[in-house]
Amino acid sequence: MQIYESAEDYLEAILMIQKKKGVVHSVDIANEKNFSKASVSVAMKKLRENGYISMEKDGAIKLLEPGLEIATKIYERHELLTDMFMALGVSPETAAEDACKVEHDLSIETFEAIKNYVLKQRKVN
Repeated sequence: MQIYESAEDYLEAILMIQKKKGVVHSVDIANEKNFSKASVSVAMKKLRENGYISMEKDGAIKLLEPGLEIATKIYERHELLTDMFMALGVSPETAAEDACKVEHDLSIETFEAIKNYVLKQRKVN
């Protein structure tokens, strides 16, 4: 099943908020992404229908295994690319924004090559 960039962004946002706050609600995602609550509600419905998340009775959003797998992959890409861009002298804000733009479109081969390069550089420094 193909997952779209917007769905990957939502799953990554859920993971990031979960790491910060522990519990994630739709309003947290709306605030984090600067999206309307209605847009987030529609997206959460689609993610739930596709088996990526579950919603508790209190509105708490939980990543299911397929959603967690995707979110973790995208989050790893985001973190690594942000680090690489900052190492090149890019400001943290711009590095994070650019990482968001790039993280979805890299092939596995290219990402693995970048990852290996960054990890080697960390060992050297």
